[in-house]
Amino acid sequence: MNKSVIVALFMAAHTLYAHSHTEKIGDLLSIAIPLGAYGTTLYLHDTEGQYQWYKAYGTTLATTYALKHIVKEQRPDSDEEDSFPSMHTSSAFSGATLIHKRYGFKYAIIPYLGAIYVGYNRVHENRHYTRDVIAGALIGAASSWFFTTPYKNLDITPEVGSDYKGIEFHYTW
Repeated sequence: MNKSVIVALFMAAHTLYAHSHTEKIGDLLSIAIPLGAYGTTLYLHDTEGQYQWYKAYGTTLATTYALKHIVKEQRPDSDEEDSFPSMHTSSAFSGATLIHKRYGFKYAIIPYLGAIYVGYNRVHENRHYTRDVIAGALIGAASSWFFTTPYKNLDITPEVGSDYKGIEFHYTW
């Protein structure tokens, strides 16, 4: 069985506990965004991107689970002690950031909007505190940013400084 199928089945289990239609949408997006990133690597026959996805997403999952068990923060809606950080948000931002770093920002706009919805939804549905969602987003984004290199050696990065704004292009020969 393909590794991505195992991850998808594991993550799909979260949708069984959704309390509302909007929460179910957020749950599905938290799965669809990273699987969409992986699917892109398959579609493009991007073997290097697949390995980067494994490393980035694996790091995201491991870090998030480890922190949940270390911190043991109670959820706002229950007695469960696994609120910090948000797994749904870290998962979604991991996928969106991998697409951004590997294939370019313009391809990541919709995944980022979906990831933002996931984070908003987790707070709105009273499943997480805002700090849980921010931490999850940072973990997912940082993991993918660290393990991902630009596809075909082209990197386009927005740059913002105190006295300038622009776009930086890097191409490796």
